[in-house]
Amino acid sequence: MANSLPMTLRVYRKLSSVVVPLAPALINRRLRQGKEDPERIGERRGMSRDPRPAGPLIWIHGASVGEVLAAAALIERLRALDIRILVTSGTVTSAAIVAKRFPPDIIHQYVPYDSPRFVARFLNHWRPSLALFIESDLWPNIILQSAARRLPMVLINGRMSQRSFPRWRRVSGTISALLEKFDICLAQSRTDAERFSALGSRNVVVTGNLKLDVPAPPADAVKLERLTAATRGRPIVVAASTHPGEEEILIETQRALGGLFPQLLTVIAPRHPDRGPAIAQMIEAAGLKTALRSRQQLPDTATEIYVADTLGELGLFYRLAEIVFMGGSLVEHGGQNPIEAVKLNAAIVHGPHVFNFTDVYEALDQAGGARTAADREALIKQLGQLLADQDARERLVTASTRVVAQLGGALDRTLAALEPYLLQLRLEMGAANA
Repeated sequence: MANSLPMTLRVYRKLSSVVVPLAPALINRRLRQGKEDPERIGERRGMSRDPRPAGPLIWIHGASVGEVLAAAALIERLRALDIRILVTSGTVTSAAIVAKRFPPDIIHQYVPYDSPRFVARFLNHWRPSLALFIESDLWPNIILQSAARRLPMVLINGRMSQRSFPRWRRVSGTISALLEKFDICLAQSRTDAERFSALGSRNVVVTGNLKLDVPAPPADAVKLERLTAATRGRPIVVAASTHPGEEEILIETQRALGGLFPQLLTVIAPRHPDRGPAIAQMIEAAGLKTALRSRQQLPDTATEIYVADTLGELGLFYRLAEIVFMGGSLVEHGGQNPIEAVKLNAAIVHGPHVFNFTDVYEALDQAGGARTAADREALIKQLGQLLADQDARERLVTASTRVVAQLGGALDRTLAALEPYLLQLRLEMGAANA
């Protein structure tokens, strides 16, 4: 196999073997940055304290929170078949979300660093029966070693962004050598399918975006009651999954609209909650009153901006909000997924940079199910109009709900495409139990 690989992958495999002695330095640096869990660092080297369960095991890998949550409904359906599930991801936040949102029999491991030694150790221990890779987190050694073991691999919810596609085209031999190892690529859209085919995928099927089939996020009833009591009667704008550069704009927005809507409360939920204290300092420096959820503070009547710097609680705030601004879209991050907010009847506003979810936002915008704000002035104008006009908010919600319903169905199409593999696993289970 090695001799048939393009030079780029041969060099990569050699380098990723050679740099293993440097792994402790990398790990220590990431530990200092809070990017690794010190109690589970062995998993990054392919070691696990958890035993492999008996019988077939489906391995599902996603890079971080968004990918893992996109597969939540799929994981639940697979779990209902009495097949054990192993989920891997690469971030501390995704591990926390799995622990909070998934049933306890779902096994979570940190994906090993992409060194041949660590990957082999991981595969030797877990011996998965089927591997499902979410979107486009493609690590060469993981893919090549899995293929060498004849592990069936499927790319699910496949996405190839307009940013990534030209970069991969410049090394088309490299990506082709990886994509051809997958039995099938289940793409989010026709555009994604065309890009995967152009890059070397042998068998591409458009199944749609699993993120459109995610259920509404949960909310703790007691916490929701407390927040509702603390904010009753106030108009609320939630800024979800914000990124640096957006909070400054939202502070100015609150300042501008607070004079027109004196009871207005803006909730900022940063994409990375550890930024909460710094955001609060920024708000205080601007002369506005704030409170931090991570410090168990509730907003009072004087609070103008509430910083929701906790994990897994957007379901609470979407239920409170009349309007949700989707973050990552006023800066060139590419936008965040609006579907959960839509499913909880929020009116959606977003910035111009939404290339991570192009098809979804195009459908919402064309149907009148969302509004775009190109900059601070436009955001102030859009939020002000929606705060003043309940009928306009209701029209947005009605249109967005219709769009999401029309675009759904990816979960059933994905399961249909996986059925041959699932049938084989059920046959194995039956033979083992006979």
